Amino acid sequence: MAGAWTFYTVLPSPSCLKPSFQRIARFAPLIGVIIGTLQALAWLIMDGIGWPKESLALISIAISSWITGGLHFDGLMDTADGVAAGSERCLEAMRDSRVGASGVQALIICLSLQFAALLKLGPNAVLAIPIACFLGRCSPLWAIGHFPYLHKEGSEDFHRLNWKGWKEFQPALLIILLAIPFLLLISPDNQSNLRLMLAIGAGIAISFTIPQLIGSRLGGHSGDSYGASLVVVETLTLLIFALLLKAR
Repeated sequence: MAGAWTFYTVLPSPSCLKPSFQRIARFAPLIGVIIGTLQALAWLIMDGIGWPKESLALISIAISSWITGGLHFDGLMDTADGVAAGSERCLEAMRDSRVGASGVQALIICLSLQFAALLKLGPNAVLAIPIACFLGRCSPLWAIGHFPYLHKEGSEDFHRLNWKGWKEFQPALLIILLAIPFLLLISPDNQSNLRLMLAIGAGIAISFTIPQLIGSRLGGHSGDSYGASLVVVETLTLLIFALLLKAR
């Protein structure tokens, strides 16, 4: 777990723990829950002292970007540039340190959609954000398990080298089994329960579909496309929650 925390965030892990990076991908969904919870807490605190919801949405996005070092947004831009470059120049474009117009456009679109969804969610954002962060980090698990790694010399290939099949999904499945009864308990009525379960179900489906589509388009996955899958799944999950949950 310490290795996953060190790898996926810029925050230091306790000095008494020695990070191990083998099989860290399985802990990514749990890291997502922690990051999402920190965002939700910041939302509640700033809302409590009277900040407007526009500021709350921007602060939430900024906290996520800071904690992760913007790594996933970088992957989104590189992947968008690769897709736009076509099959022959895809990997070359993804490796290029310069960001193209397609990458910038993808980033603007995703951030704008996240901002719009958070504004619509309002108080429901404190529930939707941790779920979106969790499902976003489930998507690379599907990518690792179902697609070859594009750059054979890439550092992230260790994910596949240490892959143990469906065992890597066990922590994520445990979180789902523990979370659903709690979410149903805090939901105010049956109609809200139904909307919440529909939103979660749609989010789970998206967390598999997006990496499948990206992997099929690229012919595999890389560290960049893992990040792109994460951002797109987070964004779409927030949009779904904004559409389905009633404003409070």
